[in-house]
Amino acid sequence: MTQQVTHPMVKLQRQVHSLVKSKIIKPSDSIWKIALLYGDDWSFWKKELIEFGFTMQDPIQDLLAVEAWDEE
Repeated sequence: MTQQVTHPMVKLQRQVHSLVKSKIIKPSDSIWKIALLYGDDWSFWKKELIEFGFTMQDPIQDLLAVEAWDEE
């Protein structure tokens, strides 16, 4: 039995989805808006998002639409 490790971006995606469900942010909001909620951790998440090809102007719905976080 092997244990699968969850990709860190899955954790971020789940947290952001929860924020959308709570109506704290909207799917049409730009990704940079979540920076206000992540404070000191934002530099890490921003770097990760950029590495996956996101810009801070992309809508949050683009982040939520990712089905798999494959690193190649």
